[in-house]
Amino acid sequence: EVVLPPFPKAENLIPFVVSAPTRNQFFIDGDSLTVDGDDLIRYALVIRSPAGVENVFYEAIRCSTGERRLYATGRSDGTWAPARGKPWNRIRENSLNRHHAALYLEYFCPVGIVVGDADNLRRALRRGGHSGNFNRP
Repeated sequence: EVVLPPFPKAENLIPFVVSAPTRNQFFIDGDSLTVDGDDLIRYALVIRSPAGVENVFYEAIRCSTGERRLYATGRSDGTWAPARGKPWNRIRENSLNRHHAALYLEYFCPVGIVVGDADNLRRALRRGGHSGNFNRP
């Protein structure tokens, strides 16, 4: 069982660029970002529409396999609704909904492994990606 973090607060949201044909804004709750072991990253994701509607998710990315998993969705009252029976799903690169691919390839696992601890991942989000020449095969 996963322990759900406190619901994201606006002051803890770190925006990140997805570079997709979407007008949505994407954020990671910096306080929820954790690295478990050396392969699993857990985080709260906030997607804000141009109209200001927010969708909130608590998820994980497993770097070694390129998979993601949904643990909970946010309710409008600021609480979590646990996801039931959600399996690990392969992260796919596509042009419209590429926020998971952006997190995996550009921020969290640019070489197929976690690059650093949670503080390093927060810095990568604030910088717009990892510095250096990380090339995926």
